[in-house]
Amino acid sequence: MTGTATHGRLARLIPALEWLPGYRRQDLPRDLVAGLTTAAVILPKAMAYAALAGLPVQVGLYTALVPTAVYAVLGSSRRLSVSTTTTLGILTASEIAFVVPDGSPAQVLAAASTLAVMVGAVLLLASVLRLGFLANFISEPVLVGFKAGIGCVIVVDQIPKLLGIHFAKGGFFENVLSIVGHIPETSWPTLAVAAGTLAVMIILPRMTVGIPAPLVAVAAGIGASGLLGLQAHGVAVVGVIPAGLPGLVVPDHALMQQLWPGALGIGLMSFVESIASGRAFAPAGELRPNANQELLATGIANATSGFFGGMPAGGGTSQTAVNSQAGARTQMAGVVTAASTVAVLLFLSPLISLMPDATLAAVVIATSVGLISPRDIRAIREIRRTEAWWAVAAMGGVMVIGTLPGILSAALLSMAYLMYQFHDPPVYVLRRKPETDVFRRESAEHPEDEAFPGLLIVRTEGRIYFGNAQRIADKMAPLIRTMRPDVLIFDCGAVPDIEFTALKMLTEAEERLRKGGTKLWLAALNPAALEIVNRAPLGRTLGRERMYFNVPGAVDAYLARRATTALDK
Repeated sequence: MTGTATHGRLARLIPALEWLPGYRRQDLPRDLVAGLTTAAVILPKAMAYAALAGLPVQVGLYTALVPTAVYAVLGSSRRLSVSTTTTLGILTASEIAFVVPDGSPAQVLAAASTLAVMVGAVLLLASVLRLGFLANFISEPVLVGFKAGIGCVIVVDQIPKLLGIHFAKGGFFENVLSIVGHIPETSWPTLAVAAGTLAVMIILPRMTVGIPAPLVAVAAGIGASGLLGLQAHGVAVVGVIPAGLPGLVVPDHALMQQLWPGALGIGLMSFVESIASGRAFAPAGELRPNANQELLATGIANATSGFFGGMPAGGGTSQTAVNSQAGARTQMAGVVTAASTVAVLLFLSPLISLMPDATLAAVVIATSVGLISPRDIRAIREIRRTEAWWAVAAMGGVMVIGTLPGILSAALLSMAYLMYQFHDPPVYVLRRKPETDVFRRESAEHPEDEAFPGLLIVRTEGRIYFGNAQRIADKMAPLIRTMRPDVLIFDCGAVPDIEFTALKMLTEAEERLRKGGTKLWLAALNPAALEIVNRAPLGRTLGRERMYFNVPGAVDAYLARRATTALDK
């Protein structure tokens, strides 16, 4: 029994101990095809994202190898594909540019690997603290805007490589102006290579299904470079790539103090992207990825990636979609993808060194432009105009103040707005729909709804606490002054709890109302709120005769008492 319990605990920490012993041979063909197909998509992108971050392309290959293999063992999603992504690539580029402004090759590599280790440490700490719920604090509108801003930044960042022009990089709008000013310096052979790559990336998916366009585009770029000697015509190429597997890299402690804010942000984005992608592609009936296990898996994947010269990694939507659509059944597909990367590192380095930079830039642009989706922002606007502004704020923030500050600012903006909503809850009068027990908000659309002489029914929504109790009282005051009711029924059906300070204010309000000739009745108290009220002096003051199970019961009691009073007179 003890051995079974121990194995169960280990299997929760290392899911491979559960799925690998029970692996079905009939799943292998699907996993094999999915792993190879995903590798064909991931490897060109990984190299492109490494170049995007100012790193040698082999760093992208290391990131496609190590995190993928680690996640296959530790991840809770059967289909999630973990490597570097567009978002993580641009965030990494931003951090590296910040700490290594002179672009020193040795320092750039040290910064990338150190950052990956720190991202891993952040995610592991979050796993230990069971912070998986934090993924819920970045809203979908903020993510939509952030991705759109990232897409714009990436396109502008890669356009110089498409044109073969060079200038000192600055902010987003500064770079746009620089591009415009350097257009006369365009290298036409470089532009032709880029145009050909973009044509393959755009046209091939529309002509056929199942052939990975990035792989074809990269192969065509390498072929053209080797056969036509493009480097002699001014087309920049990737250059020498060290053959072989990655070696152990020691993080640079001197950089850690500068990198930790970026590591926090990148860790958050890695987790958010991973959990969102894993949940999106979990079929009906299959357990969704466990948030805290995903923190553990991606944390170890990132730390291991850093120790082997890789960059920060996470689950990507596009590569997970490819993995899922290609038929992945288990994490074995990730093992196949990692094995494919090993083969490339060992045998194909000479070919990859011929790849034009323009080809990589075109692959990045073609795969990133889909992040810019005005349609998604319009869809949000049609439902919630305010939240569409969150998306716009996130998009503008990324372009104006930078990637990480942009999303953090937008997330804080959305949370501040929600706090404002909590501070300013609605307070409205209820009336009864004729010949029913349905009570609804007083409205000019329903003038036939019933009010009762001497009775005011008000309702609020949300937790009542020290931050909004006075605001609720301020909204009720003019209603009470106008009507001067004999009884005020406070519908608490939408109030999950009442905080101590708010309860004290409610007690004082009851006393003031009573002295002014109005009795306070409470209706539909939820269990938590009812327990708090009963513990307090207010519960003894009201007693059972002034607390009711629901609003209809309270109104019936009021009408019955009014009728009895009328008969007594």
